[in-house]
Amino acid sequence: MLLSPIQTHPCDISVIIVSYNTAHLLHEALTALRVSASQFSVQIIIVDNASTDESVALIRRDFPNCHLIENRVNVGFGRANNQALEILTGRYVLLLNTDAFIAPDTISTTVNFMDSNPECGILGVKLTGRDGTLQPSARYFPTPWNIFLMRTGLHRFSLFKKIRLVDDPDWNYKTTQLCDWVPGCYYLIRKAVIDEVGLFDPRYFLYCEEVDHCMAVKKAGWTVACLPETTVVHIGGESAKSDSAITKNGRQIEALKIESELLFFRKNYGLPAIYAYVFLAALADAINFFKCLLRRSPAAVTLSHAKHTVFILSRLRATQWGVQSTR
Repeated sequence: MLLSPIQTHPCDISVIIVSYNTAHLLHEALTALRVSASQFSVQIIIVDNASTDESVALIRRDFPNCHLIENRVNVGFGRANNQALEILTGRYVLLLNTDAFIAPDTISTTVNFMDSNPECGILGVKLTGRDGTLQPSARYFPTPWNIFLMRTGLHRFSLFKKIRLVDDPDWNYKTTQLCDWVPGCYYLIRKAVIDEVGLFDPRYFLYCEEVDHCMAVKKAGWTVACLPETTVVHIGGESAKSDSAITKNGRQIEALKIESELLFFRKNYGLPAIYAYVFLAALADAINFFKCLLRRSPAAVTLSHAKHTVFILSRLRATQWGVQSTR
């Protein structure tokens, strides 16, 4: 694998890795990358978001051939990736998380697919946990309505079976299929796509940046696909949990998740979507609140639904109704 700290000549793949307090994962992630990319020329750019652990020292000591961008403050995931745009030399650009470990065949399989399918702008792969549990890998765009159906459990009723959920539980991971968006932990982009539509909207600090980007890419006429022939092991939430508590299911920071959803809906669907999002979120909280009362759930669980509505209203005000980021 050809590497250079300041690479100026064209290569096959530019890999951007955003690092934040995950020194314990860097060796595993970069070793897996090195093995998988052995037959390609690769440029590796690591953007460290002001880690407080040993990440920077480890990168300088053990990976001197990687180009390191060292931030003094945490600028967020999307903005950190954007910092690498001016020095990219690859015909493909791979965004790779430090908690995502690629298989030996992943790079060759995905690059070969992109070479054979010139209409594909962004490609993801099948994601699993360390225990082999399948993670949502091919997803549909969120709407206030499908989020409401999921939060209330109403999606299980036959009346709503035809509504596309963000995560389709019946998705067929045996064949390659088109989807709306793929998670950013393994996110292979054609460089021509970045030249045409750019990368991430800097207003997103964390979450929804790849959702928003995939929407822009699809509007520009490219396709987004998930390739299940290769697998990436993804832990999820490793960087986020060093800053704040993360949700049990989605392994996300709730405040940033809500903020990003508000930004996404306002930008892509307009102000009416903000009204719908807030109304349906409050309605879902009310339904879940009364469900908890009937089930005699613990008080903390019951009250969490009321607190969630208050939290959304606070984020609504802070983002000026989904117009600006708070970070």
